[in-house]
Amino acid sequence: MAGRVRVREIGDDEGNRLKRIVRRGSGSVVTWRRAQMVLWPAQGMSVAQIARLAFTSEDRARDVLRNFSADGFESLYPRYAGGRPPVFTLAQRREIKKIAKSAPAGHGLPFSRWSLARLAGFLVAEGVVEDISHEGLRELLRAENVSFQAVKTWKASADPDYAAKKARVDHLYAIADGEAAAGPGGPDVVVCVDEFGPLNLQPRPGRAWARRGGTAREPGEPPRRRLRATYHRTGGVRHLFAALELGTDTMYGHIKRRKRRGEFLQFCRYLRSLHPAAVRIAVVCDNYSPHLTTRKDNRAGQRAAASNAEIARRGPNAA
Repeated sequence: MAGRVRVREIGDDEGNRLKRIVRRGSGSVVTWRRAQMVLWPAQGMSVAQIARLAFTSEDRARDVLRNFSADGFESLYPRYAGGRPPVFTLAQRREIKKIAKSAPAGHGLPFSRWSLARLAGFLVAEGVVEDISHEGLRELLRAENVSFQAVKTWKASADPDYAAKKARVDHLYAIADGEAAAGPGGPDVVVCVDEFGPLNLQPRPGRAWARRGGTAREPGEPPRRRLRATYHRTGGVRHLFAALELGTDTMYGHIKRRKRRGEFLQFCRYLRSLHPAAVRIAVVCDNYSPHLTTRKDNRAGQRAAASNAEIARRGPNAA
């Protein structure tokens, strides 16, 4: 078993120089990564932890620490032979482009977007390239028509069963489109259900022909009558329950005073009445609480089972 490796004591000037290399992030990625590996032991990290953070092996981490203890800063800079800069093969360029366009979370990394430093370090650690500078990476991506853009981001669902729920909903859509067979016990009708509300009257500016007002009025003519809007809802508001039957592109809607579990089950009972009892129905809905079967209220699950129906729900933050 290899012994514990410790880097030699680093003075204040050396520590500041290492920090400048890491913070500047320019130049060779190899130098930047080695400087990080030399600084991490000062934070009490073991060789195994350093190797895990640097995406390398423990033997490589030990070599970097031993070389710095023996040769100092000269060991941080790679010793390349003379000649032209490396030319990346077509396969390497495609892999770099593919990784740059992917999400870091897909590679198990704890950040949401790539910086040049992170991307270059990951490419070296994964063995895609031996070394690449940040400017070289920027030029390569520009040549491949990949630029850093502001894009819309979506919250990822934290539901541990998200993949299974998504696969089930996608399969139901495929059944409705005729792309997949329902199979034994599968639904014959797929309906998407959602609620919208509260619905209430809102004042909107309109257009109509009328006599001119303001300074164009005749002398002594009264001002034009205004129809003032009211925001008082003395009669309450309403909620819309809507359903789309995917096979026939037919929409159904009910207006309700509330959108609780009882109103949801009433609307589902209406949808059930549109087809014979022998026809199995799948209802696709979101994760809104009235759609759920809970320990305190399991009416949704019980009535679905008793009515030859299935309620397929999407995971949270998955709309």
